[in-house]
Amino acid sequence: MSDNKHFDQLVAAGKPVGEVIAVDRFMVRVKGMQPVNLHALVLFEDGSKGYVHHINDDHLVILHLGVKPVVVGTTAVVQHDQLVAKVGKDFIGRVVSVTGEPLDGKGPIAADAVWPVFSEAPSFHTREALDRQLETGITIIDTLFPLMRGQRMAVLGDGKVGKSTLATQIALNQINTDIISVYCLVAKRRSDVDMLLTRLLSYNAMEKTIVIVSTMADSLVQSYLAPYVACSMAEYLWQKCDQDTFLIYDDLTAHAHTYREIALLSGSSPGRDSFPGDMFYAHSSLLERAGKLAANHKTLTTLPMVFAPGGDITSYLPTNVMSITDGQWILDMKVFRDTMRPAVNAGLSVSRVGGRGQSSRHKKLGSQMLKTLTSHAQAAEFARFGSELAPDALQSLKTGDMLYKLLNQGPGDVYSLMAQQLMLDIALNLEADQSLNLELLKKTANELAPQVKEDADFDKVRDELKKKALMAAPKTAAKPAAAPAAAATAPEKKEEAKK
Repeated sequence: MSDNKHFDQLVAAGKPVGEVIAVDRFMVRVKGMQPVNLHALVLFEDGSKGYVHHINDDHLVILHLGVKPVVVGTTAVVQHDQLVAKVGKDFIGRVVSVTGEPLDGKGPIAADAVWPVFSEAPSFHTREALDRQLETGITIIDTLFPLMRGQRMAVLGDGKVGKSTLATQIALNQINTDIISVYCLVAKRRSDVDMLLTRLLSYNAMEKTIVIVSTMADSLVQSYLAPYVACSMAEYLWQKCDQDTFLIYDDLTAHAHTYREIALLSGSSPGRDSFPGDMFYAHSSLLERAGKLAANHKTLTTLPMVFAPGGDITSYLPTNVMSITDGQWILDMKVFRDTMRPAVNAGLSVSRVGGRGQSSRHKKLGSQMLKTLTSHAQAAEFARFGSELAPDALQSLKTGDMLYKLLNQGPGDVYSLMAQQLMLDIALNLEADQSLNLELLKKTANELAPQVKEDADFDKVRDELKKKALMAAPKTAAKPAAAPAAAATAPEKKEEAKK
């Protein structure tokens, strides 16, 4: 008999029992314990827990979830046929560890239920088509590459290009919606965790957010489980509480590196880039759990982030995730330095289902904006080589420069879909001799947007907003912005054109 009553009860109930034959930090090898399922929850004699990671012919590989290593010769028993996570509505507004323990000092959290960590994705026949846009508050994304509720959208880019900031902006924009955000941090530095929490708290977004944290100081096992536990918490809100949920994985590259280390230590055969052979399945089984249910018409939207070293989106992990998701936003370091933030590359990004939820006006403005940006890029290229520009090209430079300024948004700047349409309609249809006060335009757009109750109100509100922005515009025409480097010689060419 042991000192653990629960352990003794499981043994007395006839649950499979095994003996620890080897220990390598968090990796425990157990002999016996048959029959057992993969991912079954195991209770050790000392009270700590683990789960079955690999089943060999003569032993099991169990990943230990405790802090203190188990001792060889310790007895283990199957506690549950599958690994489960604590879930519930009380987790909203809290910062928790992978095991569900609070990290914010606000006291214990009462779980409503438990949910399988490695649950299967909903079947095809239980889903329905996506039909509603998720408002990100970011003009270039909502206009050109919209995100639908229930969609899986990958965010790819080099380090320090703004992936986490972009995801945080979207979470901040859900303050006034019916969506609950779940933010999963995988193997992050404590400074990154503090930065995220500070930003969420400063904008009062923490009240509608669950943050699951695993840091570099935590066990590899916790970093590996973090995305699956976060998905379980989001699934419970989505499927049982009838709640639209938005889930951010920051990031799946760190998760893949963690899984690679675990796989190599457990003796799995390495594949491409030394990743285990089931690396694709590890991420596809996770991301396919998102979608829209026909039973309650609610959605789970996922935003997996992937590090693309040097901006190379053709490497192993980025291509894996792109093939699983329904689109991708590519963040470009050159765009980040020269043009705007968020640094979305309009030539490489795509949303495969985003157009289903857009209004006809927003689609039309998006098409017009894309043509304008293309014309601006061509005019800027000619200007770089010292070519004399025609009046139309000069106008393309001016309009494009203004658009880049309009599309620039700080971490806390978000605009409603109607505000975006008002601003774009004004900027894209401005006459050649007119200039705008863009700061006033951005500031006033959100204030006037609620006045548009129906299509007939749009023109009236747009004209009022345009009038205010024109009246407050500087008297002298502004020089073209130093947005793309290609537009650097544009001012001189404008003077030559005038002569």
